[in-house]
Amino acid sequence: MASTRKPTFKPTARAGGQDAAGPSGSGGGDSGGVISAQRDLEPEAASGGKAVGKSAGKSAKSSNAKNAGKASKSSGPSGDNVIAFPEPKRRRQRRVVWWTVSVVTALVAALIAGAIFSPALAVRSITVDGTTLLTPDAVQKALSPLDGKPLPQVSEQEINELLKPLVQVRSATMEARPPSGLLVHVNERVPVALLKQGDSYIMVDVDGVQLGATKDLSAVALPLIDAGAASTNTELFKAIAAVLDTLPADVRARMSTASAASPDAVELKLVDGKTVVWGNAEDRELKAKALEALLKMPADPKVPVSVYDVSVPRHPFTK
Repeated sequence: MASTRKPTFKPTARAGGQDAAGPSGSGGGDSGGVISAQRDLEPEAASGGKAVGKSAGKSAKSSNAKNAGKASKSSGPSGDNVIAFPEPKRRRQRRVVWWTVSVVTALVAALIAGAIFSPALAVRSITVDGTTLLTPDAVQKALSPLDGKPLPQVSEQEINELLKPLVQVRSATMEARPPSGLLVHVNERVPVALLKQGDSYIMVDVDGVQLGATKDLSAVALPLIDAGAASTNTELFKAIAAVLDTLPADVRARMSTASAASPDAVELKLVDGKTVVWGNAEDRELKAKALEALLKMPADPKVPVSVYDVSVPRHPFTK
């Protein structure tokens, strides 16, 4: 490209009005003129250069802005270029286990709810055992409100509440017999003595609860507590009843009467007229075993026995 520099001559005025070149026109040391070179750009080239520079600047700025925008988009949380890492295996397994447990729990709850309220398990038959003083029909009648109730909803507490009017029942347990059967085991109170009341004899248990009545004293194999201890709230009655409750049923059946001068001096009479000296209420179980052993001893006609003394159970004797 050709140079655009143009030599220019700028004369410098000298003293005396002489030209800077001197008379000979030579450029000696006295010459005051200065030759300088200046580069003038063509308007088109200059303007074109400026346009190109501006365009390049704008292009660079635009390119930088686009790149920055792309970088910000790719690095942002909602960008299209987010790299998705695979879920950890342990976390995926935990989620599967959680969902499985939830589904199983829901199914089990549905089955339980269906069993509890299902009419297919409604009570339609009630069987009773363990009754002696009562008849099974009396117990079944007391439990009639349970008819049609689903078996899973029947509880022993409810059964005992229904049997409360029957004083002969101490407690009761139950067994469900699906799909519609209910077996009730009755634990009755045990009568231990008779109390005379007018023309009748009242059967009572160790707590003094009246369990029945009879007019024939010989119809019931129980000892009669004499009038002195007829009240069930006295200390004498409690002491006598505790002794009778400790005796085995077959030994108790051999007793005719029971009395006590004090809680520490309980005495029993056998149906054959022999006497049992019991003493206080201590060591009742041991005394009962000692008396049972003495009664089983064969009778000796040469040495008749009229008294069995078990007040000291480790050294019982007869006389």
